[in-house]
Amino acid sequence: MKTTDQLVRERIRQLCQKKSYTINKLATVSGFGYSTVRDFMNGKNSNIGILTLKKLCDGLEISLYEFFNTESFKNLDQGIK
Repeated sequence: MKTTDQLVRERIRQLCQKKSYTINKLATVSGFGYSTVRDFMNGKNSNIGILTLKKLCDGLEISLYEFFNTESFKNLDQGIK
């Protein structure tokens, strides 16, 4: 089973591909430095805050709801037992 951060990275990649954005373009339109986005996308930094994700969504011109409204996230195990 994939972790939440893996699903988030996959979703960002999907959305970038759909808009023909490179990681550099996403960083630019979201107001981040390239290395910040690159490090997250490469798994160097696996923790992304909700405000950071919101800014990335703004750069991708989608809402947080649209970002998370996928089968992958709907079926994500909450990890609470």
